[in-house]
Amino acid sequence: MTDRLDILLVQPLGFSTEAAERDIARKANLLPPLGLASIAAYLERAGLRTAVLDCNAWPNSDARLLELLRDRRPGWIGFSCTTPNFLDGVRLAEMARAESPGIRTVFGGPHASALADTLLTQFPAIDYLVVGEGEETLRQLIDGGGEGDVLPGVVRRCDGGTEFGGHREALVLDQLPLPAYEQLAGFPDAYQLPIFNYPTTPNTSCISSRGCPYACSYCDRSVFRRTFRYNSADYLYEHLRYLRERFGIRHINFYDDQFTFHRQRVVEVCTRLIEEPLGMSFNCAVRAEHIDPELLQLMKQAGCWMASLGIETGDPDLLAQHRQNADLQMLREAVEQIRGAGIRTKGLLMLGLPGETETSVRRSMAYVRSLRLDDFNLAKFTPFPGTPLYESIHDLGSFEEDWEKMDCMHFQFVPHGISRERLEQLFIEFYKRHFQQPRVLLGYLAMLWKSPDSWKRFLGNLGSFLRFARSNERLVKE
Repeated sequence: MTDRLDILLVQPLGFSTEAAERDIARKANLLPPLGLASIAAYLERAGLRTAVLDCNAWPNSDARLLELLRDRRPGWIGFSCTTPNFLDGVRLAEMARAESPGIRTVFGGPHASALADTLLTQFPAIDYLVVGEGEETLRQLIDGGGEGDVLPGVVRRCDGGTEFGGHREALVLDQLPLPAYEQLAGFPDAYQLPIFNYPTTPNTSCISSRGCPYACSYCDRSVFRRTFRYNSADYLYEHLRYLRERFGIRHINFYDDQFTFHRQRVVEVCTRLIEEPLGMSFNCAVRAEHIDPELLQLMKQAGCWMASLGIETGDPDLLAQHRQNADLQMLREAVEQIRGAGIRTKGLLMLGLPGETETSVRRSMAYVRSLRLDDFNLAKFTPFPGTPLYESIHDLGSFEEDWEKMDCMHFQFVPHGISRERLEQLFIEFYKRHFQQPRVLLGYLAMLWKSPDSWKRFLGNLGSFLRFARSNERLVKE
């Protein structure tokens, strides 16, 4: 007989399996659930039996969930949810309760941390909520069977209402075990980084820090709050070596908010990678205030292949409303510094922020065109629960709070003074203006030898990409 699980950890899909097969975002980018892998490793070290089901990577996740419930009979089932996949998590929790009466359900992740006790009131399928980091909170919750005094980090029902045990003290990251990558079915081949964002395979993501000290209007800080903690250079090097030796990983995407925030840590790990090379390259996200030419040259020597830089908007007045140190000249210089080090440069922008107008969009287009970016990503602004903007968002425009569509691929929020239809038109025009530049097209042609697997994926899914582009243009015309 198969050992019974203490807890089954699930990342919901957010839409139907049939829709997942057509979803262009999944074809272009599918990241492993590193948070759940970290929790699984922590609980296993504490003697609890766990399994992870990533519905994004599993082709028929409903059937797999039922199979695990019947064969492994978990006492608990935990869901890590963002806003767009939360309701699918509730559906799966109801399915688990129907299949296994008596199973206890617990929800965590950004959506649960942001809305907390209101979710227990609305959704009876949820027994407990975890606010913030889940590792130690879940261990204590499972060990105690959910009984006794309310625990730090837990929201539960009590006397017809809800009770929150308060925020838990932050964990020391070097004391955590490495994530249980081996519990992710098909890892690493089942996952893929964004097309043209890596030089070679196999590749994966890695998180080496938690939190961000900044307070930009559009960022959710409900899980880690305004803290910044990081793994030491020694811990991080051993993490990379494990991925190289155990899974053959050749390229890493550091999925940190601020990889270079602690400069000395980056210097130490890069120096170690130069002196004791692992045969790996890496990407990271940086903030303009925390890079300099000397550091970038060291990162390049250590294997940095691409750096992503948050720009958000090229309109100075709009940028000043939403982030600290709103200096477009500083951002321009950061782009030049990254390029000067020989590192591929990606700009990250949003369209539709509160205060956005057609004039501000056109300023952004002109600004981005003036930068020598190798790649860029333009997201549709979404006011997530837990962000500073969320509480006042209805005063700043029209907001259709449909959680399943709050995935940065729909304009659920529309600022005053502009229509949703016009935003869609400008969104498409923005992308066209960037990718029709001869310099940018030549850069992607160079990916034939710089990232041959990306071209293989692109051509293999060309039909899907073209259908997606045509459908977006058709929607705009309608």
